[in-house]
Amino acid sequence: MEIYQLKTFVTVAQQGHLTQAAELLHLSQPAVTAQIKALEEECGISLFERRAGGVQLTEAGRLLLVDAEAILAGSRSMLNRARSLKEQLVGKVRVGTILTPELIRLGPWLALMHARHPLIQIGTLQGISGTVLNDVRKKELEAGFFIGRNPYQTVEAIHLTDLEYVVVAPIAWREQLAGADWRELGRMPWVGASQFSSMSKLHAEIWREHNIAPKKVYDIDQEQSMLVCVEAGLGLSILRREPAEAAASAGRLWIWGDTGARLALTFIYPAEMAEDPFVCRMREAIELVWPKGGPSASLA
Repeated sequence: MEIYQLKTFVTVAQQGHLTQAAELLHLSQPAVTAQIKALEEECGISLFERRAGGVQLTEAGRLLLVDAEAILAGSRSMLNRARSLKEQLVGKVRVGTILTPELIRLGPWLALMHARHPLIQIGTLQGISGTVLNDVRKKELEAGFFIGRNPYQTVEAIHLTDLEYVVVAPIAWREQLAGADWRELGRMPWVGASQFSSMSKLHAEIWREHNIAPKKVYDIDQEQSMLVCVEAGLGLSILRREPAEAAASAGRLWIWGDTGARLALTFIYPAEMAEDPFVCRMREAIELVWPKGGPSASLA
């Protein structure tokens, strides 16, 4: 059974006349007759009865007409879908992610990309800001998320939001550090950040600003790991306000106070790929998920 046979069957049923159907199908009447006969033989039943001036569906033909029309409608839908996909970009891109999916709005962004560009396959690689930036700079990633100052002219960045940071301490140190100043904090052990983390530069800048040089007990590369180290009583640290306040509300750590520091969360990509169609589509979706003037992620 072929689609063209079903189309001929439906057209003949609609016209009730072989000659008129042949004209609409741009076929000869014998060709139309042959197609109907072949379809009847395959189905094993008669589809039409000859009447004066034309043909009429048999009872079986009326029942099968519904199925034939549904099949033709499905084939048209498939063809329209195929034509729309022909204009779609096809390929794979790699995107570096950091922190939590919620913070970078990964789910809404991926959903929008899939809805608009279903043939673009996105692979995500979880990392830390420094490694994501370096991989984007080397074009080992087509794009990524980054926190901090971008030092490379070869990497372009879209500003998404600013993140606020606070000093946190083990809950057991609250009484000891209540009312303490930065000099006193400098005498305490600190949970530091690894050199590839954007937090490493933030720590160094804040310590330099307050003229302290604390002893670091560990160099940690992930924010969540830094948080649990503080909760375990290993030392002070600097964390984003949002997870710090959540942990403080649960009684797992204590917030000493603000650092006064804010770091930019950005979406980055190689500058020379700014006009690349894949990068353009990703950038368009990012700007829709992160509209300018939207709420700060630290306050969301």
